[in-house]
Amino acid sequence: MNKDEITLKTIFIFWIPLAATWLMMATEGPFLAAIIARLAEPKYNLAAFGVAFSLGVFVEAPVIMMMSAATAIVKNKQSYIRLRNYAFLLNAVTTIIMIIVILPPVFFVISQKWIGLPEDVAKITHAATLFLIPWPAAIGYRRFYQGVLIRHNLTKRVAYGTVIRISSIVITGILGYLFLKINGAVVGTLALAAGVTVEAVASRIMAHECVKKLMTGEYDQVGSQTMSYRAITWFYFPLVMTSILGIAVFPLVTFFMGKSRMPIESLAVLPVIHSLVFVFRSLGISFQEVVIALMGKNNVNRIALRKFATLLGTGVFAAISLVAFTPLAVVWFHDVSGLSMELTRIAIPPTMIMAILPGLMVLLSYQRGFLVNQKRTAPITIASAIELCAIIGLLLVLIKVFDVVGVMAAAVAFIVGRALATGYLHFPYRKALRRS
Repeated sequence: MNKDEITLKTIFIFWIPLAATWLMMATEGPFLAAIIARLAEPKYNLAAFGVAFSLGVFVEAPVIMMMSAATAIVKNKQSYIRLRNYAFLLNAVTTIIMIIVILPPVFFVISQKWIGLPEDVAKITHAATLFLIPWPAAIGYRRFYQGVLIRHNLTKRVAYGTVIRISSIVITGILGYLFLKINGAVVGTLALAAGVTVEAVASRIMAHECVKKLMTGEYDQVGSQTMSYRAITWFYFPLVMTSILGIAVFPLVTFFMGKSRMPIESLAVLPVIHSLVFVFRSLGISFQEVVIALMGKNNVNRIALRKFATLLGTGVFAAISLVAFTPLAVVWFHDVSGLSMELTRIAIPPTMIMAILPGLMVLLSYQRGFLVNQKRTAPITIASAIELCAIIGLLLVLIKVFDVVGVMAAAVAFIVGRALATGYLHFPYRKALRRS
């Protein structure tokens, strides 16, 4: 057995709990969509849930990269305390923003005037969004402590936390479906809020041992340097902007859906399609922290990580294609997700277009992970800006000029935007590689 084979096995063992974590999180969307689709007025509630979820995800953007930051930075007591304080401040800010967003004068301007939702759908969306108030802070809190766990090779505990989260979501969703006389969209966001809150608490409990050893100096790494708050800001700000730009995509696409041909149908099927694609994308998303943690000094594991990325990217593309291009698509959208045959027929073509996204996600995670490991985060922001601009430009052209059905326009825009982002990152990646 050669060195690469040993390294590939090590990578797989480190990666698989993180992959399981993201894969379990990816089941949230399909599960909740299936619940909502089986309650009253499924088309309107699926659309409302999609908009509420988009708003929640957009507000959480400043904290979403905290796991990557903690994985890269937390190496001793001082770095732990400083990044923890930084994370808690961001949690407070995002919670305040979430409260402002749900104020009726603000919310109905966003939902009706900007997105163009009908009044009845906007009211359902507002009720659903109310339950997402704890969402951003809970996400930031648990992602910080998950990063601490990953930094100290305790990836299995991250997976355990996700099991707790999924269990909470399933229990809350089923109870809401069976006993609560509320809209399906509200059942969905209530379940999400319960899940992330419970997981946040569990993550802190599981990180207790790591935190104790960090505070006593037992985990201090030789030669590690403590970053000042200013240095943390310079490091993290591009990641925040990357997250904001990346997460802004879905709310902006939602905005264009509301003004496209077949708007309600597009808003109804897009969350279901997104949930399916995310199941396979999640395997690539989980690879970013692996690259950050395992690249090693002088990029000693770069070739093995690149080989693993190639195998992973090929695998996820083949797996989603098996669903998108076969009768399994009807089984998934109609029988499992509960969409009507009308909505199922609308959902299948854009799913075929988006089948390449999981493979591109693996490449993007490898590029981002390498650059974060090298403390070169600015190009990641530029790539996200390129992707966002490309998506907006294509949506404008396809919807306003060619009158393409909203969800089809979104599928094309997603692919082109992601391809341009990965294409751009190739150049700073090569430059950083030469300098390292």
